[in-house]
Amino acid sequence: MEERLFSLVLALLATDAGLTKNEILSTVQGYSQKYSHSGDNANLERQFERDKDDIRELGVPLETLDSPGQAGNNQNLRYRIPRGAYELPADISFSPEETALLNLAAMVWREGSISEQSRRAIMKLRSLGVSTSEPVLSYAPRVRVRDAAFEPLSAALEKRQLVRFAYLKPGEGESTVRTVAPLALVQHQGRWHLYADDGGTAKTFLLRRIVGQVATLPTTFPAPPADTKDRALLELEDVWDRHTAVVEVEPGTDAATRLRRRRGSSVTESGALELHYSDSNIFADELAGFGPEVLVMSPPQLRDAVRARLERTAADHG
Repeated sequence: MEERLFSLVLALLATDAGLTKNEILSTVQGYSQKYSHSGDNANLERQFERDKDDIRELGVPLETLDSPGQAGNNQNLRYRIPRGAYELPADISFSPEETALLNLAAMVWREGSISEQSRRAIMKLRSLGVSTSEPVLSYAPRVRVRDAAFEPLSAALEKRQLVRFAYLKPGEGESTVRTVAPLALVQHQGRWHLYADDGGTAKTFLLRRIVGQVATLPTTFPAPPADTKDRALLELEDVWDRHTAVVEVEPGTDAATRLRRRRGSSVTESGALELHYSDSNIFADELAGFGPEVLVMSPPQLRDAVRARLERTAADHG
């Protein structure tokens, strides 16, 4: 997923006029391999819609434009990322030592930032008449490191072998050992999840809550249905859709900027934000990180969780 999002951001930075959905799906690495010029691309279009939301949640200013002479035609909307809105503010400066480190990083980044597939995608866009440039150093990717459990789970999934790991549920002081059949690894809202068969029941485990090492067992199991990953994502999406919070934010703050850009966020009549979330503990950690910029109005459980974190922080710092 990270590679596809990077290729998408790269393509949208490389054009001032913007790209239509079809141009993106047919040329950008991560979409083009599955794109059908004559068939149904509905699943691919839904993937693109989710990716747009993920990009915006990362703080990338993705714009939507009408195609020239086709105002109001949603089928030919064009997408772009304006460089000016994505560059560092003019009032940010670096010391000589910091500049030296950035230049060193740039030397490493320069050769690897555009893959051969991305270069071919840019050539395809040019063949369509789209004016592009190669913003190699103007885009600094946000690297999201996979959880330590990802690789052994991925290997077990490929070989269809059972796994055993210790799992720490929120609010519990001790972990419990789980033995499951891994069915799919999916990323939802920027976090990796394991969808697995736990004694005949399909369950979802957040990888960040797996403690210790994952043990692979010699026991194998039949291959899961082809739509297992889609089903896992739908279940996670349903959980996210059902959980909402009403939050007041201080205007003009970092919290206001970031939370307003969350996927599915909306403004209530009172001016508060209504936000969706999947995991109350993770969301409470995020909201507590904004400190006094955020006030949770509902639900009560989330409000209490945020308050408990703030009180613990105050106690830890005297």
